[in-house]
Amino acid sequence: MGHILLDGEHLTIENVVDVTRNGFKVSLSEEAKLKIQRSRDYVDELVDKGAVVYGITTGFGKFSDTFISKEDTEALQRNLIVSHSCALGEPLPEETVRGVMLLRANALAKGFSGIRLGTVNILIDMLNKGVHPIIREKGSLGASGDLAPLANMVLVMLGEGEAIYKGIRMPGKEAMAKAGIEPVILTSKEGLALINGTPVMMAIGVLTLYDALNLMKTSDIISAMTLEALTGIKDAFDDIVHKARGQIGEIISAENILRIIEGSSLITSQGEKRVQDAYSLRCIPQIHGASRDAINYVKDIISIELNAATDNPLIFPDDDKVISGGNFHGQPIALAMDFLGIALSELANVSERRIERLVNPQLNDLPAFLTKNGGLNSGFMITQYSAASMVSENKVLAHPASVDSIPSSANQEDHVSMGTTAARKARLIIDNVQKVLAIEAFAASQAISFRGNPVLGAGTKKAYEEIRKYVPPVEEDRIMYIDIEKLDEMVKEEIFVKVVEEQIGQLK
Repeated sequence: MGHILLDGEHLTIENVVDVTRNGFKVSLSEEAKLKIQRSRDYVDELVDKGAVVYGITTGFGKFSDTFISKEDTEALQRNLIVSHSCALGEPLPEETVRGVMLLRANALAKGFSGIRLGTVNILIDMLNKGVHPIIREKGSLGASGDLAPLANMVLVMLGEGEAIYKGIRMPGKEAMAKAGIEPVILTSKEGLALINGTPVMMAIGVLTLYDALNLMKTSDIISAMTLEALTGIKDAFDDIVHKARGQIGEIISAENILRIIEGSSLITSQGEKRVQDAYSLRCIPQIHGASRDAINYVKDIISIELNAATDNPLIFPDDDKVISGGNFHGQPIALAMDFLGIALSELANVSERRIERLVNPQLNDLPAFLTKNGGLNSGFMITQYSAASMVSENKVLAHPASVDSIPSSANQEDHVSMGTTAARKARLIIDNVQKVLAIEAFAASQAISFRGNPVLGAGTKKAYEEIRKYVPPVEEDRIMYIDIEKLDEMVKEEIFVKVVEEQIGQLK
């Protein structure tokens, strides 16, 4: 089993995937332990002196002017957690919960939070031993961070709330006992350190981003199959066209597709059958490329935030300062997640248009709705309906969450990011996109089956053969969702990328 060392500085997207999906263990670096301890020692000094410091010896939000005595610090932190545990809705998936725990631990490892080392280790023990708190999906404004859902996480650290342990949902106290972990009694600053930040929106966002990066390659592969099925023109993918514009994502998409279709007998040249193709074929590099560039922008933002200090206040013992700032504000993630959702939506938008070109006899030279006996059989008619439904739903989901803000805490917190909502919407969008691309793969492979025995491209041949292992050609009407669900699973598991890259090398 792999292992990740947390120091608050070097966590990567791939590390997150390894911990959340592949079960890697984590531990703190020695330097991180020293930084955590130094920060904690400074907090203890402030409490002993009776200094007035937000969240340490004061209440929270609008109650920041209310002084809390040293004797009440434990009660203050417990009250913070139980009162803030207002998240509602369905539980987040276990992989997302693991991401939340990992990201909070990594932020605490930076040594700016004033938490005790033992408390951080309890969170890490829960992650390593598979105690996964029930974190409900709704209730975060994305500033001051993900307060309500993170409070649900911390409840289990206190021996409260609920958790999943070894696949079974149970009271948090029972889960901690079964895993051999002693619950914690929080003291000054610790509750705030655990719930003030962006790990929920980030956990959802980083996993969605990782899937989006792979989905870009899948989109190129499946669109290349459609290009072949419709005897598309390759000239529009010539690199001189795309270098003349200079957009990086566009250049990459065009290069990918030319490599995927290399050697195909179905692909035509300009003027051979027609002078130019419709936009949904001819402009694949421009459309996919723009989404690729947008997704890479999101990657840059997420990569920075993975190692960010998003607590408040931040403790700077070397500078003898405790500063109330706003790093908990999720605006960078909110904008990035909205952008990610829009970029992903466009992949489904153009995919659905290619599906229409595959099934509509007025737009191709194939049997109507890709069935031999139309009338008796409806063929692929309703697959386009389903795709259109999900594309339309994405248009609603792609409305940006970040442009909305509802003041909270008696207007002390008068602008919030809605970043967690943006991340959740992006997650819903990518699921729809994966399904639409699955339908396109289904229709494209059916169309290819009507082309006799063509020589397929170097990459599309492998994709087509992989489909045929599980989904035979449709000879007469059958239950279609079974085939679509299989192809959706193949898209989600990156099967198309794996088999094509085995044949032609890594796609960009």
